[in-house]
Parts: sequence; structure tokens; C-alpha cells
Amino acid sequence: MHSLQTITHFISKYLMFLIIGFSCMAYIVPSYFTWAIAYTSFLLGIAMFGMGLTIKFENLCNIFRHPKDICIGVLAQYTIMPVLAWAICHVFTLPADIAIGVILVGCCPGGTASNVITYIAKGDVPLSVGMTITSTLIAPIVTPLLILYIGGAWVDVALLPMMITMVKVIIVPILLGGVIQYICKSNINTLTSISPIFSMIAIILLIAAIIAVNREKLLVSGLLTLVVVGIHNILGLLLGLSVGKILKLKYDKTTALAIEVGMQNSGLAVTLAATNFTLNPLATLVGAIFSVWHNIAGSIFASIRRSGVEKLEKQDTNKKPVPEI
Repeated sequence: MHSLQTITHFISKYLMFLIIGFSCMAYIVPSYFTWAIAYTSFLLGIAMFGMGLTIKFENLCNIFRHPKDICIGVLAQYTIMPVLAWAICHVFTLPADIAIGVILVGCCPGGTASNVITYIAKGDVPLSVGMTITSTLIAPIVTPLLILYIGGAWVDVALLPMMITMVKVIIVPILLGGVIQYICKSNINTLTSISPIFSMIAIILLIAAIIAVNREKLLVSGLLTLVVVGIHNILGLLLGLSVGKILKLKYDKTTALAIEVGMQNSGLAVTLAATNFTLNPLATLVGAIFSVWHNIAGSIFASIRRSGVEKLEKQDTNKKPVPEI
């Protein structure tokens, strides 16, 4: 058990490098990873099951304690990134395959990686978790409707099958994780300490499989995809930051909001592309590249915001106490 916890800690610490490393391996020797593409929904389901195991009662209570902040975050999530996706597709006049991939990423809820990055940035982690849970639970309704409205200009969008897919890969695994958590109350701390390893391995495999399957297409469309993904992510972070500042949220809440907006559940975008947009194979590539990119950009953003927190803490320490009268 201790060895599993050690492995989990290692993977968590070096997740970004592991994703990049396995993506490179998948490009060099694709035959080692192409098999995993058949298990796309299952792999995302594992990641969502891990999320269900970690959702605690106090997380749900936090949503009701701070509804205003969470509503601001979820609203920003489902407006900024979809609108940016639509604008980028038009500005770059993207081909349909890449356009629907960008739209899928933009319309997805926040990913669990945002909670880790918020923690690194010394942001408001409970707020980040609350926004992730809320945006994820409403995603089976909101995400397909947004994709239908925005993506319908590029490709045919089947609304009901997409909703069914999202219920299968999001709601069912999360509920199952919650049930297991309730049943195994006495061992839940041990279970949640090792469950992230399976979620992270699933995401790494999923990304590697997409890279392996699209190896040849990467040479043709990889650079364009990377550029639009980078712009989408960076603008999402900056606009999320701007919303927090305009609404005069505290520094740590603004950090959480920016990260939650900019970091999407790209694994879900890949799954939707693979299961509902099979006629647009390049759509999966956008989500895979976003998964690699947003971990890198998110880590850099987190270090910048963390240094800002440390400066504020230093200023508070250096303030002289006001003498009593």
C-alpha cells in the first residue's frame, strides 16, 4: 500500500512530464498505444470514478455556502471558453475537423487538473473544487447544447446521443465513486490516497493513444492545432483573471477562477470526439494537444500567481503594527 502511495505521489508531481514523455513515445512507436483508443470512454470513466471517490460531503456543502462565487465561476466557464472557441474558428478559418475539436474543448466543463494547479498557485482550492463539481454535474445538459448551437455551423451535431455519452462517462462513474465512498467509509482515506494513480494513468494512456492514432496527421495539422490550442488556453486564463479583477474578488479566488476557466476537461472533449464525431478524426487531436498544453501553461501561470501571493504575504509581514492609543 505504501508503495502505491509513493507511485501516486510521483505521478502527481511529474504528471506534466509523464504526459509529454508518453506522447513522444506514442509518436515514435505508435503500435504500443493504438490499442487504447478502443477504450476511450472506459478510460475517461476511470478518471471520473476517481473524482467521485474524492467528492466529500463538505465539498457539496461548500457549493451551498458560497453559491455566488461558484455561479460566477461556472458562468464564466461556460461563456468565455465557448465564445473564444467560436471566435478562434472564424479568425483562423479552421477546417471542420479542427474547428469542432476546438469547440468541443471550449464547451467542456473544468477538469480535475485545475484543482491541483490551483493548489500549487495558492489559490482558493475549495472554490476550485466547487466550480469543477458544479460545472461537471450540469455538463450533460449544458455542453451538448452549446456544441449544438456553436458547432452546428461546421458539422452535424446529434444532441441526444451526445447527452447519453456524457451521462455514461461522467454521471454514472461519479455516482458509482460516491456509492463506493459511502460503503467503504472506514477505508476511504486509504482508497482516495491511491485512486488518483488510476485516473492519471487513464488520462496519460488516453492522450498517448490519440497521438499514436493521429501520428501522420500531426505532421500536417499539428502546428496549427498547437497554435490555436495555445491561444485558446492563454486567453481563457487571462479573461478569467480579468473577470475576477473586475468583480473585485480576493486574490486567491481570482486565481482559482482564472485557472478553472482556462483549464478544460480535455479528456471529455477527446471522448466526445471519438464517440460522436467519428467523421471528423482530427477533432480528437485538439483535445489531446490541449491536455499536454494546459498542464504546461497552467503550471507556469500557477508559479506566477504563487509568487504574487508570497509578495503579498511578505508585505503583510513587513507592515508595522499600529500603536494603541
